[in-house]
Amino acid sequence: MSTSEQQPWGRVDDSGTVFVREGEQWREVGQYPDGTAEEALAYFERKYLDLAGQVTLLEQRAKRGAPASDISKAVAKLHEELTDAKAVGDIASLVSRVGALDATVGELTEQQTEAAKAELEEAVAERTRIVEQAEAVAGQDPAKTQWKQATEQMAELFAAWQKHQQEGPKLSKGVANDLWKRFRTARGTVDANRRAFFAELDSVHKEARTRKQKLIEAAEALIPRGAEATSDYRRLLDEWKLSGRAGKRQDDNLWARFKAAGDAIYQAKAELDAIDNAEFQANYEKKRELLDQATPLLQETDREKLRAALLNVQRQWDEVGKVPRDKIREVEDGLRAVENHLRALDDEHWSKNNPETKARTEGLAGQLNAAIEKLEQELAAAEATGDAKKIAKASEALEARKAWLNVLG
Repeated sequence: MSTSEQQPWGRVDDSGTVFVREGEQWREVGQYPDGTAEEALAYFERKYLDLAGQVTLLEQRAKRGAPASDISKAVAKLHEELTDAKAVGDIASLVSRVGALDATVGELTEQQTEAAKAELEEAVAERTRIVEQAEAVAGQDPAKTQWKQATEQMAELFAAWQKHQQEGPKLSKGVANDLWKRFRTARGTVDANRRAFFAELDSVHKEARTRKQKLIEAAEALIPRGAEATSDYRRLLDEWKLSGRAGKRQDDNLWARFKAAGDAIYQAKAELDAIDNAEFQANYEKKRELLDQATPLLQETDREKLRAALLNVQRQWDEVGKVPRDKIREVEDGLRAVENHLRALDDEHWSKNNPETKARTEGLAGQLNAAIEKLEQELAAAEATGDAKKIAKASEALEARKAWLNVLG
């Protein structure tokens, strides 16, 4: 070791012993026998820099809000390391900074306690929301519940429960157990309701299958009767519509068999209708000719002539017979128009010739004629005297009575 050396915070004596200045006192920190004084001081200054770095890092962690318990442990460790620290530098300033961190630990503890409390309250609220959603699903009317959707909802809620339990803050045992009991009860209710619903549905489907099997057998028994079984098959079809559901796959298969029987019956009827239509086509042509004769009668106003002509057409009409099914409406509507025309003429005739109506009409006509005769006399007298007011009044009344008389015909 060369000559002794001194710096503001440290010095080295001739024996290679290194000292650090603390206030007005010098404290021995160690020796560096195999190097120069500069190397000895540099070695213990690096020790100081390591301690200063730990203090700075801890200050930064405290500012970032590291857990107060971690900061507290680190502060205690630094207090221990700074006591009689084997280092050269402003150790007092490090002690002061670490002391300041003691106060920071208290603030952090208070802040983090409040944050933890708020986080715990939110965790309880979130877990409660999951429970309430599960209870809402469990509270649905089983008969109206969409079970696929309800099952998916419960699976999602259970996954959310597990995730929250794993990742969220730990709830108190009492609160956690109470919430879990509620969730488990809701989940069990959904499972029980689902099983009961599908058990009942299976029973309903089974009954529907039995009814439909019987209807199929009845329909298939009608096939040999062909077209004449059409009305009976329609009656079976009405019963089928009221027989309920047997499950989609079963319904499709059962309906295919039932419809096949109906198709066979309707095919036989279609073939028969085709034969009939060919035969009835000639009848249609004849009835079209009769309609051509009857259509001009719509202009006939003599009801007796119209009646005689229509009776002639109707007699021939009945003798012609049936027409193709798709032509019935056309020809019947044409003839009905002529019949309605005759009915209107009859109604009009009856209205005019009804004894009671006629008597009332004749009585009123007599009264009107008498009134007209009197008004004509009054008008003549007024004209003779030149009284314009009486002339206007008599003329107005006379025109009104004549108009009423014309209405009566």
